Amino acid sequence: QVQLVESGGGLVQAGGSLRLSCAASGRTFSSYAMGWFRQAPGKEREFVAAISWSVGSTYYADSVKGRFTISRDNAKNTVYLQMNSLKPEDTAVYYCAADPAWVRLVRAGTPGYWGQGTQVTVSS
Repeated sequence: QVQLVESGGGLVQAGGSLRLSCAASGRTFSSYAMGWFRQAPGKEREFVAAISWSVGSTYYADSVKGRFTISRDNAKNTVYLQMNSLKPEDTAVYYCAADPAWVRLVRAGTPGYWGQGTQVTVSS
């Protein structure tokens, strides 16, 4: 049973920071790409950031580039999303995702595994 468990969401003022964590369990994710998506009320889920497990290559949506940083701790099977300079438009439920195929995660937005989501609310 593959499980992705997010934590670290909450309420923050505009300009503030939060760090999300995603702990993966159930299998070895050494060859998996992992990433973050988000869904705001009334909007479709959108890609935020991704990291390849083996070499640490990263990719970001333009809307978060320069403000968010994705990283991973292989020993802990955990991926992080450091979010700085948060804006009210970053308010959304953030989902962790994983897939063996980078293309499915980043290009198609159809990863095989999803977490349950964590709420991030940025007040103005």
